[in-house]
Amino acid sequence: MLKLSKKTDYALMAVQYMASKNSLLAVNTKEMAEEYRIPVELLAKVLQKLGKKGLVISQNGPKGGYLLAKAASDISVLSVIQALEGHIGITECYHNEDSHCVQMARCNIRTPLRNIQNSIYSLLESMSIEDMTTFSTTIQPTRTDSLAFKG
Repeated sequence: MLKLSKKTDYALMAVQYMASKNSLLAVNTKEMAEEYRIPVELLAKVLQKLGKKGLVISQNGPKGGYLLAKAASDISVLSVIQALEGHIGITECYHNEDSHCVQMARCNIRTPLRNIQNSIYSLLESMSIEDMTTFSTTIQPTRTDSLAFKG
């Protein structure tokens, strides 16, 4: 199952926060950590990884912090995820090229799963951080919620 780590959640939250500020001023790590109740040290490590991948820029000094390295519309969700997770896959054989799956020669689901994985990648690559800021945060009921017994 494709599942993102907490660090990746925090990375997406941080870049979206920076994008929402839409400013040329750096955003303080402590400010972001307090806003989302994230441990400052953990967020600092996440931001360092994003910096190494060229997604954010750090500025030192009393008014220092982080800002996006490019426009939010030019940063894909996939690039943020891969900055923290590396290559992601929905099965071990796609996640780890060196996996020695005993079913490799007989596997009848590799092609359909590859198509699913490619679709997921395409979606994540086509969605920008700017796109994420425009999505509604309203939670829609799930099918089981709408089918609940009303007696």
